[in-house]
Amino acid sequence: MVQKAKILLVDDRPENLLALEAILSALDQTLVRASSGEEALKALLTDDFAVILLDVQMPGMDGFETAAHIKRRERTRDIPIIFLTAINHGPHHTFRGYAAGAVDYISKPFDPWVLRAKVSVFVELYMKNCQLREQAALLRLQLEGNGGKAAGDEAKESAGLLAELSARLAAVEEQAEALSKQLNDESTDAGAVATAAHLERKLTGLRRALDALEPGTGSAPSVPQN
Repeated sequence: MVQKAKILLVDDRPENLLALEAILSALDQTLVRASSGEEALKALLTDDFAVILLDVQMPGMDGFETAAHIKRRERTRDIPIIFLTAINHGPHHTFRGYAAGAVDYISKPFDPWVLRAKVSVFVELYMKNCQLREQAALLRLQLEGNGGKAAGDEAKESAGLLAELSARLAAVEEQAEALSKQLNDESTDAGAVATAAHLERKLTGLRRALDALEPGTGSAPSVPQN
């Protein structure tokens, strides 16, 4: 069973949160509410999120300050942030949003279809990263558990596991390649394209690690970290 991705919705107005939930419910993911920057940071301490939709204008800690805290934390700095704002002070205001680490900056009222499409891209990228981490974890277990077995049994088991890992990785590679091609063809957000490229680099590292485990290739390679 595939675990659902979590999407963090941050807005001080309950009616805005309700509207976002209505728009994004079709994605069939887990939507988490936060009514302030402080509440959002608390949620990020314990849960992993695919993307954050962050209102700019909030009392107390505004969206820019909240984003700055998110980007300073090692655990959360790579989570994509989409700023939502009802105010528009021109290019300088938009630039401030991107400078704060946002991958997109959307003015209200926004097109629900466009917002849902943008969020779905980051959810898909998040899912691919989760698959990659699972493959890396299986590979680490194999590398750490090679001792204490008869040579023949160990070789047979290793070959079977490597073949299974290779097949699973190939499926993720194929999906990631198709997604990257789609993003590039559609000239979509630079943040999404960069995230897809980062995923492909990690896939390449894991493929090299698997290839190096083939018989006759020498010692066990290092496994790419998250």
